Amino acid sequence: MLGKSRYLGLKGTRLNVAIGAIAGLDFFLFGYDQGVMGALLDLPSFVHTFPQIDIRTETLDALGLSPSQRTHRSTIQGIAVAAYNLGCFVGACTCIKLGDILGRRKTIFLGSSIMIVGAILQCSAHSLAHFIVGRLVTGFGNGLNTSTVPTWQSECSKSHRRGQLVMVEGALITGGICFSYWLDFGFSFADPNSIAWRFPIGFQIFFALVILLFVLELPESPRWLVLKGKEDEALNVLGALSDLPSEDSYIWGEFQAIKDTVIENQKAGGLKDLFTMGPDRHLHRTMLAYVNQMFQQISGINLITYYAATIYQNEIGLDPFTSRILAAANGTEYFAASWIAVFTIEKFGRRQLMLFGAVGMSFSMTMLAVMDSIGGKGPGIVAALFLFLFNTFFAIGWLGMTWLYPAEIVPLRIRAPANAFSTSSNWIFNFMVVMITPVAFASIGYQTYIIFAVINAFIFPCVWFFYPETAYRSLEEMDSIFRKCHSIFTVVKIAKEEPQRYGKKGELLIRYEETEEHRQRQASVVNAKGMPSLGGEQMDNTNHSNPDNSAEIGTAKSQ
Repeated sequence: MLGKSRYLGLKGTRLNVAIGAIAGLDFFLFGYDQGVMGALLDLPSFVHTFPQIDIRTETLDALGLSPSQRTHRSTIQGIAVAAYNLGCFVGACTCIKLGDILGRRKTIFLGSSIMIVGAILQCSAHSLAHFIVGRLVTGFGNGLNTSTVPTWQSECSKSHRRGQLVMVEGALITGGICFSYWLDFGFSFADPNSIAWRFPIGFQIFFALVILLFVLELPESPRWLVLKGKEDEALNVLGALSDLPSEDSYIWGEFQAIKDTVIENQKAGGLKDLFTMGPDRHLHRTMLAYVNQMFQQISGINLITYYAATIYQNEIGLDPFTSRILAAANGTEYFAASWIAVFTIEKFGRRQLMLFGAVGMSFSMTMLAVMDSIGGKGPGIVAALFLFLFNTFFAIGWLGMTWLYPAEIVPLRIRAPANAFSTSSNWIFNFMVVMITPVAFASIGYQTYIIFAVINAFIFPCVWFFYPETAYRSLEEMDSIFRKCHSIFTVVKIAKEEPQRYGKKGELLIRYEETEEHRQRQASVVNAKGMPSLGGEQMDNTNHSNPDNSAEIGTAKSQ
């Protein structure tokens, strides 16, 4: 049993809420960082400090720049903004090796510390090079965090609550974006003082400090603990998360399912293990996670998130004040729409929301292309409306999904490197979209929207044929489903037909100890060499035995 001083004295629901709160705050910080630049790029005090990235129409006309010179300025702006995403990519790649070494909490602590350093560099910058370095450093820390937080949250959650909790994280991304837009708008009245942009960029330090204060006080992932041989601590964490004694039969069954998986995959996987195709189908599952993250970014969402005010001003022709108001309103509506997924993710499942989102996003981008090609005040108003609608469809189908789904379908052995690898996909394609958006609008105008309309239409059949449903499945159940599949085309069908071990309220439907999979694993362990060592604290079956299965456990121990 745990003393009240551990985990801030929290257990059960309260402990789960605390983990969700810190994970959510990290994603709020992530969203804040995504959105804070959106209304600053056209701010007079900002472009006065960094004139190399001033692409306001009136500035370009006054300077009499040629089309190639205008494109060059757009490229420089893209580099300055997208440097953050490049840093995130490097951070995510670093997490492939670092994540399983440090564990989930320490990686988040390190990432948040680095983000503080990057924020200080950005808000103190007086040259573009200084500013870009700050964005790279901030991005590196965020790359570590975004590769780790969904895994930590998923590995500490129950199957019937996991989707909802991670979707709350997705909603909080938009909460951060919304907050940053309004803070930008409020501080725009301080212009031409540089505090108008320095404070909004520096304010992210507050959120990172809160994460640093609490994350190490909360429990480590029980699955990572078992992976490292710290079985007693893993049992304690499982008990604390359910507010049950570690000897309880429910906790024992959950622990045994995790331990069986670890025994089968004793050694934590590295980068090369992501590309193997043994019984656990690592490559298949890694690529589903990777492409899922890629789809989120090539949908075109950050075309709006980073450049909303610029699009309203330069592409639709609104004045700067109205553009900033609309950008902030867009962020507010985006935040409100994101909560729809929180209450529908478990009801409709992952696949249905992804399919719905893809259709809506493709339609919205098509209408944006049509309205922008026509031009004028009326079509401009309609285009502004479809910017709002695109965000709505994205928020429902894809916002939180790509932070939930990859963590659900990859096995424990490669979960940390696989999620880091898939997150690197998010950031490299995020970098690509943010980098090319100013250049694309300067070069091909409304046809930019057509590209994204086609991409979103293509996402629909990919999800339909290749992405299995994971709702109400434990992380260990997904291992069973993929072991039974022998083709990328059959996993969707197998997932539909496989009986579920847990009900929609988390009730136990099939005891793991009674499954054929458990019996086969136990037989293979005994036939091979008995119970192998995990290289750390070993499970004392006498002290932690399940009262309802004492005979079975005693037999296993004697063998």
